[in-house]
Amino acid sequence: MDLRKLKTLIDLVAESGIAELEITEGEGKVRIVKFAQGGQFTASPGVQAYQVMPQAAAPAPAAEAAPAPAPVVAQGHVVKSPMVGTFYRAPNPGASAFVDVGQAVKEGDPLCIIEAMKLLNEIEADKAGTIKEILVENGQPVEYGQPLFVIG
Repeated sequence: MDLRKLKTLIDLVAESGIAELEITEGEGKVRIVKFAQGGQFTASPGVQAYQVMPQAAAPAPAAEAAPAPAPVVAQGHVVKSPMVGTFYRAPNPGASAFVDVGQAVKEGDPLCIIEAMKLLNEIEADKAGTIKEILVENGQPVEYGQPLFVIG
């Protein structure tokens, strides 16, 4: 389920008088439960569950908490994901990866596949160079605009 849709649903439950909301979309299932202070929370197996705290009970962020450090990306051209989906380094599970670190690529060479809505989308190099870094693990979900590769 889309994170924006999930956030909207959580806000809706927090502001409304309902105590629980369960939505099934395709094979996914989301359950949002609003509870009072000290209430118990349980989730059914296989169901993503989210708790909604009343606005007044939300703790204030700590003033001395340091912000999380930004991920360090190597110098060079960054190839970003053009869509949301699942990242795959090879055309099929038994095959070797399209590219490895240190490998030279030309513009238009396939770098990876992103599976989105049961469609396999081949992502090609938009610049010639050498693969300096692969920033995503095989099978990991990726977001739109997320850095995938660094080409030097």
